[in-house]
Formats: sequence, structure tokens, C-alpha cells
Amino acid sequence: MSEMVLFADDEAGIRAVMAIVLADAGLTPLMAADGREALELFKRHRPGLVITDIRMPGLDGIGLLTAVKTIDPDVEVIMTTGHGDMKLAIESLRLGASDFLTKPIDDALLGFSLARAGEKRDLKRRLAAYTGRLEQLVEEKTRRLIRAERMAAVGQTVTEMSHAIKNMAGGLEASMYVMEKGLECNNREYLTQSWDMIRCDVARLKNLALNLLDYAKPVTLHPRPIDANEPAREALRLIGATAGSAGVALASELAPDIGQAVLDPEAVHACLLNFLQNAVEAFEGADRPDRRVVLTTRAEGDALVYAVRDFGPGIPAAVREQLFSAFFTTKGSRGTGIGLMSARKLAEEMGGTLAVDAPAGGGARFSLRLPRAPHPDRPADTATHPAES
Repeated sequence: MSEMVLFADDEAGIRAVMAIVLADAGLTPLMAADGREALELFKRHRPGLVITDIRMPGLDGIGLLTAVKTIDPDVEVIMTTGHGDMKLAIESLRLGASDFLTKPIDDALLGFSLARAGEKRDLKRRLAAYTGRLEQLVEEKTRRLIRAERMAAVGQTVTEMSHAIKNMAGGLEASMYVMEKGLECNNREYLTQSWDMIRCDVARLKNLALNLLDYAKPVTLHPRPIDANEPAREALRLIGATAGSAGVALASELAPDIGQAVLDPEAVHACLLNFLQNAVEAFEGADRPDRRVVLTTRAEGDALVYAVRDFGPGIPAAVREQLFSAFFTTKGSRGTGIGLMSARKLAEEMGGTLAVDAPAGGGARFSLRLPRAPHPDRPADTATHPAES
């Protein structure tokens, strides 16, 4: 089928002549006596080219140009005008017309204008096709990159987990060796020692499995207006017995004017419990004159800062850099290396951050910085976090 061209002019004689000229050029003319008729024909047939007179009763050429461009921005529109309408012709170019011809229309100039409009349409089609192929290529490359990154992350996690499990297996082998010696020598002390070692390693393996499940398990956050000090008080209450049995004194400096915040209290005190547990355990085997752990809260603009400081032996710089790494632990056979990693993920889900530093006076300080209210772009009750580990 030949390409359709919509021609609009309110003069019947011009329409009759142009119908012949367009047909001779191998095109299928659609003739309209005014702008409204032309617009209806355009909606019905969607031609790729429109030729319209600027001055017509009712909907004029400028109005028709605007209307068809709104429907199809890629349509080519050629304006025809008398010599006194040059300002309107120039305005039509600003509005998206591809060309204008002055009346009476010269056949050679019309042919040139039609050819140029066809070239523009072909260029747009090629550009659209190229853009589509480019988008497809980018999408495919992105998918491959994401797959590669995921595989790299899986590989790193498997490597770290394998290392952690290998260490636990090594501990079990050592326990079995001690048990075998106890059986050979009928030494009850060896048997008791090996059994304690095995029980400890099995408990560690169990904790690792449970913590990994908790880390991966989605749990919905439920932020609500609360006293911003409430999670800190609850965390102190829960850790009190553990601290007392370890001979560690708990202290708090909770800002009295901190006010209310929109937070998930369970999520916040899960992070604080992790900090407090680590702080209490920092004194194990350490001869420190000041056996205190201090939990503080303060407001900084639209942010809240919860901090836990201990006065234990401190954390070497090389260790601080690895604290939030998967399966890294300083607790020997008791640790799984999941706790702080889970706390950081939980903090990020709440829109916050974790930080650790070693104050000049000794010990360590872990801090949790949170927005006073969830970010408006974060849908309520949809963010997820790992369960308390």
C-alpha cells in the first residue's frame, strides 16, 4: 500500500489539484475541508504525514499541528501559507512543523519537502530501532552483571562460611582426639574435658545455623511513635542479669529532652542488646579497674544517636576493620560472627548506620544513628530486617 498523506485546506480547488499531485507522487491522499475534519481523519487513519493550510475556519493549521503532535509526536507536518503569514509559518516550526510552503505551491518544492519529511521519518525509525536494540543490550549486560555480582557474593559467603565451619570442625576433631586419649587411658578428666569441648562446639554450630536463618528471614518493621529512650531502657533491663553475673556495672545517660520518634522499638533494642552483650563480654578474662558499660542517647537535629561504651581492653585497629564482616568473631569458640553483621543490616533497613571507635580512655564505643522518623520514600510495614540473633 502507498503511504497516506492527510491534506487540509478550505479551498476545494486547491484540494482537487493536490489530490492529483499527491496521487501522481505515489501517495494516497486523505482530503479534509477544515481542521476538525482533518483531525478526525488523522485519528482514524494515523497517516505519517500531514500537509495543512495555516488559515482555516474553526480549527486552523496551528491548532491542527498542535493536536496531531499531541497524539503522535513523530508525525511530520508541512504547513502551507500565504505570503502574509510568515510569522505564523515560523511559529509553526517552533511548534514542531518540519517545513512550510508558500502558495501557490510549487510542485518541485513540494517534492523536495515530501522527500525531506520521508527522510526524517526514516531517520526516526532507524533511531528508534537502534535505541531499542541499545536498551535491550544494556538490559542484557545489566542482567549478566547482576548475575556475576550475585555469584561473586555467593562465592564470598560460601568461602567465609566454609572457613567458619572448618574451624568448628577442627575444634570437634581436637575434642574427639582428647576423648580417644581419655578412652585409651581410662582418664576421666580427659573424657570430661573433651565432652565439654564437644558440647561447646555443637552449641556454636547450632547458633551459627540459627543465626544464619534469622539473618535471611524477613521480619516486617513496625515503626510507631514512642519515647525515643524506651528501647534503651528495655535493652538495659534485658542485659542486667548477664552483666551482674559477669561483675560488670551498667550505667545510662539518657537524654531527658530527646522526645518522641517514629521507630520500631524491637528493632532498635535488638541492635542495642548486641552492643551491650559484646560490651559485657569484653571484660571476660580482662583485669580492668573500671568494669562499667555506659549506654547513652542524644538527639542531633533530625537524627538520634544511641551509643554503648565499655572500659575494657579495647579493640585493635586491624580488628575494628573486620568487625562487621561475615563470620568474623573475636569470641573464639563462643562466637559465630553473625551478630554485628545482622545489627548493621537491621540498622540499614531502618535507614540508619552503625559505627565503632576506640576512645582515648580505653575500651570501645559502638553507636547506632537513626532518623527520628522513617524516610517518606520508605513504605511503612514493608521494610524487612533479620530477627534478633
